[in-house]
Amino acid sequence: MDSGFNWDETPDLNITPLVDIMLVLLAILMVTAPVIVYEEEISLPKGSKSSKAVEDAKIEIRVDTQRVIYIKENTYNFGNFSDNFVLFSNGYDKKTQVYIRADKNLRYDDVIFILKSVKEAGFQRVSLVTDG
Repeated sequence: MDSGFNWDETPDLNITPLVDIMLVLLAILMVTAPVIVYEEEISLPKGSKSSKAVEDAKIEIRVDTQRVIYIKENTYNFGNFSDNFVLFSNGYDKKTQVYIRADKNLRYDDVIFILKSVKEAGFQRVSLVTDG
């Protein structure tokens, strides 16, 4: 009764097709996952139409073509601006926003001098204001 089948032999499992299918599904998932966007309907509360209750503190420096510097109601000479600004800024927090509005006909060095003077006084949030 020899059937020709060896019962002692262990068959090998071929998992290559299974791995190929899984890799294709993984590639499809990786391509389509970033495209899926979930949109949740949210009804936000209505805000008031009034402006901010407290205006953020700021310092605005204006410079005209004659190199006269204006801060609030005060007028400063260009030559001794550094010292005057240090004295002026003693009452302000060093995190206060500083805006510099300079005439476009001023020399680049003049604007940089004002910027450097403000930075040396300890202010880190300094912006140059333009029309564009």
